[in-house]
Formats: sequence, C-alpha cells, structure tokens
Amino acid sequence: MARRFFVEQVGPETVLRGDEFSHAVNVLRLREGDEIVLLDGSGREFDAVVRAVGRRELVCGVTGSRPSDKECRTRVRLMLGALKGDKTEFAVQKATELGVAEIGVFSSRYCAAYMNENKLSRLQKVAREAAKQCLRASVPQVEYFHDLSSALSSCNGYENRLFACELARGSDVDLRTLRGPCALVVGSEGGFSEEEFAQAKAAGFAGITLGRRILRAETAAVAFTAAVMFCLGEWE
Repeated sequence: MARRFFVEQVGPETVLRGDEFSHAVNVLRLREGDEIVLLDGSGREFDAVVRAVGRRELVCGVTGSRPSDKECRTRVRLMLGALKGDKTEFAVQKATELGVAEIGVFSSRYCAAYMNENKLSRLQKVAREAAKQCLRASVPQVEYFHDLSSALSSCNGYENRLFACELARGSDVDLRTLRGPCALVVGSEGGFSEEEFAQAKAAGFAGITLGRRILRAETAAVAFTAAVMFCLGEWE
C-alpha cells in the first residue's frame, strides 16, 4: 500500500516539506521512483511518484486522482470537554478514526484540564496521523472554545444537536431514527452542572443518556460517536 501524505495543495508537481518531508525521508526512507498518495483535504486521493529528494523537500509528480470512499456521507461534529493527561488525545484519535468531520474541545464549570497553543497543535497532529492510519482523505479541524456557551453556539446549523449528560433522565431523541448532520456534546471528567444542562436544552440541544452506568469521559466520547455513526448507517 502506498504511503499517504497530507499537503495544503496538490498540483502536477507537488512538494513535501516540514514534518511530512521528515517522515517520508527519515522514517520511511522514500527514494526516487517510489509511489505515494497525496491528500489535500478535498476528499480526493492523488497518486504520485517521487521525482527528487532534496535536503529539505521531496518533489513528486501526480499521475492520477480519484474520489475517496473512506469519508462519511453524513457530517458529524464532536464537542468534547477538555480531559486530563493524554485522554483528550485518545478521544481525538478515535473520533477521527470513526469519521467525524470536526472536533471542538471546550472548558466548562467542572473541567480540570487546560489548553494552550502547543496542546492544540499536538491534537491537530494526532488527528492527522489518525486520518492517515484509517485511510481518510481529510483531517478533522480541531478547535478550542474557552467556555460552554461558545462551544454550543459553534454547533448552530446542525440538524441534530445532542447533549450527552448524566443528568438526563432519558433520551429526548431515539438515536436509531437519526438522519442528517449531527453535533455531539460530551463533558469532561467532572461532567456538567444543572445550570449547564439547562443552558444546552435552552439552546435547542436534545438531552441524551448513555445508559445506566457512569462512563469515563473518554469512553463516553468514543461510545457516543460510534453509536451515532452506526445509527446513521456509516458502518454499512
């Protein structure tokens, strides 16, 4: 299987630089004549052949293209409360593998983790590597929101807005009937307050229960995403 690389733009002659160049040359040991696949986030895959390897860039020529069959038909956005340690990275990685189009990380009342530019850059890199591994042709954009209000507002326009919360006594929506774009919200380790749950409901989100057991935050994010993808027919 040809190795896959993300670039900003694909042309008849495309150049790899930075991390992608380093991975191609120093890790994979690519040489002239090797076949690779280029991805620009457009949903297409571009076949290419390495033409030249320099000290800081790799030049390749595009030989053909085709639409990717690995992207989800339905757009899904995951909003995740920031988690401690490397749990946010785990959730971002698995959500990317499951096919989400966008990922938002946010702070809320009981959130004990913090974010900075370095952590956000790291999460974007995790998403990119996960996209390569699962053969996707696009990488989810990872954003950070300083509060729950702005995180909820970023989901406007989604046909289905679902708020997973342990305070929900039942699900307002039957996931098995889902159709159309979905925005999913899952909290951090501390969960949500009564006020935050009411805020989400007032903003038009449907309360969702994930069963009788209390799940770890990273488990909830992955399980919720997987369940929605299954109900949308993305596992067929």
